[in-house]
Amino acid sequence: MNASHQGYVIEAHRLSKVFDQVSAVDDISLQIRHGVTTALLGGNGAGKTTTLAMLLGLLLPTTGSIRILGEDMLQHRYRLLHRMNFSSPYVDLPQRLTVRENLTVYGHLYRLSDLKQRIRRIAGELNLDEVLDRRYGRLSAGQKTRVSLAKSLLNEPELLLLDEPTASLDPDTADAIRTHLEQYQKRTGASILLASHNMSEVERMAADVIMMRRGKIVDAGSPDRLIDRYGRSSMEEVFIDVARNRELHTK
Repeated sequence: MNASHQGYVIEAHRLSKVFDQVSAVDDISLQIRHGVTTALLGGNGAGKTTTLAMLLGLLLPTTGSIRILGEDMLQHRYRLLHRMNFSSPYVDLPQRLTVRENLTVYGHLYRLSDLKQRIRRIAGELNLDEVLDRRYGRLSAGQKTRVSLAKSLLNEPELLLLDEPTASLDPDTADAIRTHLEQYQKRTGASILLASHNMSEVERMAADVIMMRRGKIVDAGSPDRLIDRYGRSSMEEVFIDVARNRELHTK
């Protein structure tokens, strides 16, 4: 069945990943709604990155199933890759290539037409015009973050997985990036899965939140519902409660 009919862009069932007898992800099931931003939260070592890697097809799960955009990710990964993309400031692009060359390589991998025009447009939107012909390895951390985001938007994905999309950005640039992502989602109807440690970003962008600790999903809901459930005033306070395994204090 088509994902838009189901209402879910991602469905993972009893997903686990074990490394050397250590469970990085431990029997989780999740459903990501179509056309909204969902935040995947947790402290360091909670299992977020491993979960994202399995959803991207970069890691095979030890157990479990994954359906993305109505397709079985484990069986039909190559039917899906052109419909998704990923951004992370912690995954470098080739250092010796210029920004333009990097974007061109990825554009060819996605077999995009009108590639020069796409690169020109997205560079303007993300304020990258001045660094297009600079080697990626010579960029600042904030510039690399924006280039990674530009790469992830080249193919106009239906599903966008973002790992800390505003890391290393100053507040003004980070706000502009969030606005750009919101406008992109409104224009295309794309679904976004967002891993972030910036709780104000989560409160602004996410309709749904999934919270992980030690490889398990421990809570989920909208930011407002979680804040109310924990009797807190912000998602940052909820995050700390969950990370420290405090007892649930409801109002």
